[in-house]
Amino acid sequence: MASAALSVNRPPGAAEHAYWSLETDRLVEQLETSTSGLLSVDAAIRLGKFGRNALAPRSSGSAFTVFARQFRSPLVLILVFAAAVSVFVGEGHEAVIIGAIVLASCVLSFTQEYGASRAMEALQQRISRKATVLRDSFEQSVDVETIVPGDVVCLSAGNLIPVDGVILEARDFNVSESVLTGETFPVVKSAGRSASGAGIAQRTNAVFTGTSVRSGTAKVLAVATGARTEFASIAEALERRVPETEFARGIRMFGYLMTEIMLAIVILVFFANVMLHRPLIESLLFSLALAVGLTPELLPAIISVTLASGARAMAASGVMVRRLDAIENLGSMDLLCTDKTGTLTEGVIRLDGSFDVEGKPSSEVLLWARLNAMLQTGLKNPLDEAITTAQPVRDDLYRFTKIDEIPYDFVRKRLSVAVREGMREEILITKGAVHNVLDVCSLVQGPHGSRSLDLAEREAIEEKFRHWSAQGYRVLGLAIRRFQNKAGFSRDDETAMAFGGFLLFLDPPKEGVRKTLSALADRGIGVKVISGDNRYVAAHLAEAVGLRSDRIMTGEDLSKLTKNGLLAGVRKTDLFVEIDPNQKERIVEALRRSGHVVGYLGDGINDAPALHEADIGISVDTAVDVAREAADIILLKRDLSVLVRGVEDGRRTFANTMKYISITTSANFGNMISMAAASLYLPFLPLLAKQILLNNFLADIPALAIASDNVDPDQLRRPRHWDIHFVRKFMISFGLVSSLFDLLTFAFLLYVAHAEASMFRTGWFVESLLTQLLIPLVIRTRKAFWTSRPSRLLAALALTVGGIAISIPYTPVANWLAMVPLPLPVLLGLLAITATYVVVSELTKHLLFDHENGKPRGRRNSGRDRSVSKSARLAG
Repeated sequence: MASAALSVNRPPGAAEHAYWSLETDRLVEQLETSTSGLLSVDAAIRLGKFGRNALAPRSSGSAFTVFARQFRSPLVLILVFAAAVSVFVGEGHEAVIIGAIVLASCVLSFTQEYGASRAMEALQQRISRKATVLRDSFEQSVDVETIVPGDVVCLSAGNLIPVDGVILEARDFNVSESVLTGETFPVVKSAGRSASGAGIAQRTNAVFTGTSVRSGTAKVLAVATGARTEFASIAEALERRVPETEFARGIRMFGYLMTEIMLAIVILVFFANVMLHRPLIESLLFSLALAVGLTPELLPAIISVTLASGARAMAASGVMVRRLDAIENLGSMDLLCTDKTGTLTEGVIRLDGSFDVEGKPSSEVLLWARLNAMLQTGLKNPLDEAITTAQPVRDDLYRFTKIDEIPYDFVRKRLSVAVREGMREEILITKGAVHNVLDVCSLVQGPHGSRSLDLAEREAIEEKFRHWSAQGYRVLGLAIRRFQNKAGFSRDDETAMAFGGFLLFLDPPKEGVRKTLSALADRGIGVKVISGDNRYVAAHLAEAVGLRSDRIMTGEDLSKLTKNGLLAGVRKTDLFVEIDPNQKERIVEALRRSGHVVGYLGDGINDAPALHEADIGISVDTAVDVAREAADIILLKRDLSVLVRGVEDGRRTFANTMKYISITTSANFGNMISMAAASLYLPFLPLLAKQILLNNFLADIPALAIASDNVDPDQLRRPRHWDIHFVRKFMISFGLVSSLFDLLTFAFLLYVAHAEASMFRTGWFVESLLTQLLIPLVIRTRKAFWTSRPSRLLAALALTVGGIAISIPYTPVANWLAMVPLPLPVLLGLLAITATYVVVSELTKHLLFDHENGKPRGRRNSGRDRSVSKSARLAG
C-alpha cells in the first residue's frame, strides 16, 4: 500500500495516511485504542500530545498583543509620522507632546478593547459545544475541543461531526457534507473500507469535521482532530468570510465618507498655506492634524465597548451572543419567523390519548406506541418522551425484545421499530405523520383483525385527523406489520402495513405569549409562523395567541410558486404550514428580498439552512449542534419575552454607537472647517498641531462613557437602521452651526478682545473644547436635552474635562502647549458664546428631526446581496 511507507515515522497513537482504506482492527491497533474507547487518563495524555481539537490554537489574546495592535491604526501612523517630522526639523518638544497624545489614545483604546475581549471570552465559554464519547467504556459528554485521536464518538441526527474518523457501526446514517463538497443531498455512510486513493466524496466509511448528521446513528473512531482534519487542510480554499452585516456596511460607508472629506481638507489646506508662503513643515503638520482631528479615531474602541457592553447586558437577560456584530442586526430586526413549539406553546407536550381506527380509546395502540418510543435510539424528540412518561411502565412491555430499527428521517417522516414477543412472530411498528403512515398502509387494524383500506376507510381516518387537529391536537398515526422469522429490516419493509390508530398530543399556548407578541408588535416587529404541522393545528394556535389565522400558505402551495410568485405571496401570508425543511430557507430568502430584516428562531436539524439565510439566526442552548452553530444568537431560555429584552439591548447598543458617530463627526467637522478657513484668513495658524491633537484627545474622553449611556424609550420602539445620507446631513447641519459660532468666536477674539496669536489660540482651544463637551448632551437625545438624563459617568467626565479645559491656560503646562492665561472678561465672553451655541444646537436638532420624521418612510431593503454562505461557521 502506498501509504504504508508513511508509517515509519508515524508518532504513537497516530494512524497511517489513508486510514479510510485500513481494516478496522488494524486501525484500532495503530491508534492504540479499542472499540470501547479510551480511558480518561489516556485521553488527557493525548490531549497534551495532539493539542486541542480546534481549527486554530486558542489565541492567547495577551495584553501586549492587544496593546501592540493599537499602533497599526492608520491614524496612529499619521501621528507617528508627524512626530518624526517634528524631530527631524528640531521641534523636539512638539514631538514629545504628539508622542504623549498618541500613547494616551492607544492606552484608552487598549483598555476598552482588552476589557471587551476578556468579557466576550467569558461569555463564549458558556455556549461551548459538547459531544458524546466513550470514555472508560461509558458514554460521557465532553467539550468538543478535548476529543483526541482514538476516542470513539457517538453520533445521532442533528450532531455536528467534531472529528475526522472512520465508522465502526452505523444505522441508516446520512451525513450532509455540503460544507466540504458543495453537494446538497446527504450522503449514505456505513462501516467498511474505501480505496486508498478515494477522494472525500468517495470515502463512504469516513466522516469529517464540520459536516453534520441528517439521520440515523453511528459510532466513529476519531483519527484526526484540530489542524490535522480535512477541513483545516482546505480551509484557505474555502470561502469562510461571514456575510457583511447591515451595521458593518454602514461603518464601511461612513469610513468612505470620512476619507473623502479628510483628503479634500488636507490637500486644500496644505496647498493653500504653501501658496500663502507659510512654513512648509508647519503647514504639513497642521494639515495632518486637521485630518486626525476630523476622524473619530476612537470609533473601533467605542464600537467594541458598546457591543461588549450590549453582549453582557443580553447575557444577563438570557441571550448569548455568538457574533458581536449580530447585536446590531437584532436591533434592526422587523420580522421574526418562528416555529410554534416552545415559543408560542409551552413546549411541554403531553400524550392526551391513544385511539383505534374507530376513534375509541385503545390500550393496544398505546402499547405499540410505547414500544416504538422506548426502543428507538435515533433522534430524541419530545413526542417520544411524552409517550414514555404518560403512564407507569407496564409489565407486559418486558415480553418484547427489540430486533431492529429504521430511524426517523425528514423525508419519510416515520420511525419504525421491529420487536418480537417471546418466540412468536416479529412485529414492525411504525409511527409518524398521519398522511405519511397512511401512504405505506393497505390494511386497517380493527379490534377483530385487519381489513382492506379502501377510499371510505381512508376518508374516515382523514376526517378524524382534521377534527382533532382543528381542536389544537398534534396527531400522529401508528401502523403495524407482522412477519415470520425475519432477521433484519429496512425501509423496503414499510409497505402493506395495517393502520392501527392515533396518538393525540397537546401542547397548550404559553402563558403570557399574547402579551409578548403584543410587545414585539409595539417595537415594530411582526411575527410569522413557519411550521411542519398541519394547517388546522397552526390556525387553532394562531387564534389562541392573537395572530391572524386566515392568511395561510401550505408547503404544497409554496412548491408550485416561482421565485417572484413566492416574493409576492409571503407579503400576505402569516402562517406557513405543512412546510418541508428545504422550504423554510426559501421563505426566509423571499421575506428578506421583500425588504425585511428577518430573524429566524429554530432549534432543529432542518432549521439550519433558514438560520444561515436569515439576517439574524436565533436558536436555544438545547438545540441540536447544527442549529446552535448556524445561529448568531443563543437563547438560554426558549421564551419570546427573553428575545424582547434582547432586541431592546440590541437597539440600545446601536443607539449608543450612533451617538458617538453623530457627536464626533458633527463637532469635529465644524471645527476642522473653521480651522481650515481661519488658516487662510489669519496671518498665523489658528491652532498648532499639538493643540489640535490635545483638543481632540480631551474631547474623546467622555465618549468612553457612551457605551453605558442611558437611551430614551422612544429610541427602542422601532427597528433602527444605518442611514448614511442622514449621517451626512446631520454632520453638515451641526458642522455649519459649529462653524458659525467659531467665526463668532474669531470675531470676538480679534475685534473685541484684540487677541494676539497666543491668546487667540488659547481662547479658541477653550471654546472649541467646551462646545465639543456640551454638544453630546444635546445630540444624545431627540427630546429636549434637559428632559433626558445622561448616565452619571458621561456627565461626570464631561464636567471634569470641561474644568480641565478652562484651567489648562493657568497651569505650568501652558508654556509647553504655547498657551497663555485668559483675562476674566475674555473667559466670560467665551462662556456666553458657548451657552448660545448650545441653545442654537438644540433648535437645530428639533428642526432636523422634525423634518426627517415628516418624510414618508419607504421599505428598507436590508436583504441586500448575501451571496456568501454562513456555512463555514459550522466548522469554525
